[in-house]
Amino acid sequence: MSSSVNIQQVAVIGAGTMGMGIAQVAAQAGHGVRLYDTNPAQTARALDDFASRLASRVARGKLSEQDATALRARISPAESLSELAGSDLVIEAIIERLDIKQQLFAELEGICGEQCILTSNTSSISITAIGAGLARPERLAGLHFFNPAPVMKLVEVISGLATTAEVRDTLLTLARDWGKVAVHASSTPGFIVNRIARPYYGETLRALQEGVATPEVLDTLMRSCGFPMGACELTDLIGQDVNFAVSSSVYRAFHDEPRYRPSLVQQALVDAGRFGRKSGQGFYTYEAGKAVLTTLPTPVGQAPSQVVVFGDWSGLEGADALLGRYQGEAERRDGSPALLIDGVWVELTDGRSCALRRPGQAAMALDWADDYESVSHIALGVSASCTEQQVAAVVGFFQSLDKQVILLSDHPGMLVLRTIAMLVNEAAEACLHQVASPEDIDLAMRFGVNYPKGPVAWGADIGYQRLLTLLDHLQAVYGEEKYRPSLQLRHWASMETSHD
Repeated sequence: MSSSVNIQQVAVIGAGTMGMGIAQVAAQAGHGVRLYDTNPAQTARALDDFASRLASRVARGKLSEQDATALRARISPAESLSELAGSDLVIEAIIERLDIKQQLFAELEGICGEQCILTSNTSSISITAIGAGLARPERLAGLHFFNPAPVMKLVEVISGLATTAEVRDTLLTLARDWGKVAVHASSTPGFIVNRIARPYYGETLRALQEGVATPEVLDTLMRSCGFPMGACELTDLIGQDVNFAVSSSVYRAFHDEPRYRPSLVQQALVDAGRFGRKSGQGFYTYEAGKAVLTTLPTPVGQAPSQVVVFGDWSGLEGADALLGRYQGEAERRDGSPALLIDGVWVELTDGRSCALRRPGQAAMALDWADDYESVSHIALGVSASCTEQQVAAVVGFFQSLDKQVILLSDHPGMLVLRTIAMLVNEAAEACLHQVASPEDIDLAMRFGVNYPKGPVAWGADIGYQRLLTLLDHLQAVYGEEKYRPSLQLRHWASMETSHD
């Protein structure tokens, strides 16, 4: 057995996809596993499916017959909870209902020994609340795996108010012994990932509600900056009903905090039964499991007559190299970083609409890219003051640099930078409230939802002051608490300024 802690026998309660996946992880690490479900037929099906998957791996040469036999033998069914009496660790993976979990753990306390660690795989229910009625709540913790458990690297270890440091450290060590990236969080709504990820969905859904662009366009922009999937396709994959339920749960748990307010656009999909891939229709229509996509619009460009490059662009990765590829004549002038193309001001968004930033002037807002030279798409927000000819000139400028141009309406903060700012702000707030350390937050978001960077590190790369300014502007534009900057973000920005 590879575990360096004193955990030998593991019990898993719930033989659904998640429970069986967790059982497989423990068995692969060399533990004996007892699998229990209130429906014995479900346990039998889960074990049969597992045996079939192992046989398939053997047939493909991915696993030896001997190892498959040994792995399968480590997981055995339990017909009653009493058969879990000798367990060193119990992992519950049943329905997300507080009352049922409380009842289950109260029963387990009378069955398992005093040294047995009891854990819940809950993704949203308070560990403190689950343990409130227990005689030994200090032995209870959260052990939150991500689906599919054998594949996904992240495990969140969650401490309730009573959870001891010994239990916390044992679970962190055990999860790492199992080959997982283990992070620690306090028991607050959504823990780390399901809390901090809310803006990723929320900002795209708001852009849809405000008519900024189509789902295909918005998803393309988020993929272009390194996210594996855009928010529309991701929620279609998760299930619109599931994602909406999580958003609603987090919103209620934070006493209607505006940052987590669910989307009416998403609610309309749920009300219509358009749950995404599993129903055949969500933001996209699905045929044979694949989304039916439309071709992205390609705006018509023309060569600009005059290009002026203002200021130093070295603070934006790849921007100098990109502008250096321009083959036409470009005048250089001092000032803040901006382009003036046939009378149109082009500047990195600062959270204001172009109409507010340059009233009465032709202007476009440039969205964020981690590397402007290598990014495939350039997104521009167009003010109402721009003529068709001016838009074509700006489009032509970027097309001459081999960029695909996406035109959006004059949306404050654009999409990519606005979304990243909100993710960083949420991470800052979680740090302020001591939910988790900055390091664990970054690990959680990278390995739990495959973000290209952790939000704390990403904020440092972009500049906390830049993001703070953007959020201040968004809050002023919308007049909403949703965009209020975290006190921690203000602190990080002040530290950044003091080191300049």
